This record gives sequence, C-alpha cells and structure tokens, in this order.
Amino acid sequence: MESFWALLKRGYYGIYHRMSVKHLQKYIDEFSNRNNVRPMDTMDQINATIYGLMKTKKLTYKEMVR
Repeated sequence: MESFWALLKRGYYGIYHRMSVKHLQKYIDEFSNRNNVRPMDTMDQINATIYGLMKTKKLTYKEMVR
C-alpha cells in the first residue's frame, strides 16, 4: 500500500502538479491501474490497455469537466 501512495505522490509532483478534489477518484483509478499492470511484461501491458480502453465508454472533455 505504501508503494501505491508513493507512486501517486510522484505522479502529483512529477506529472500533474495539481489534482482537483472533483477529479481525485479519476487520478486514483489511473494510478491504481498503473500499479496493477506493473508486474506484467510489456506486451501484456499494451494488450491490457488496448482491450481495457475498448471496453469502456468514451469520456469526452465536456463530460469530464462537469
């Protein structure tokens, strides 16, 4: 669990610099997915990402900023 929070904190400082409370769950979901695919080899990570994205509904910018 500590490594997950460390990864999220590194993402905050290194990539995003600011995370709004409104979208915090989306950030946590993203880093949770990154943590879950870490032990996989590269091709399995790519396939999981591609097939995972194809299953989900497309998130438009308009829906995201509501």
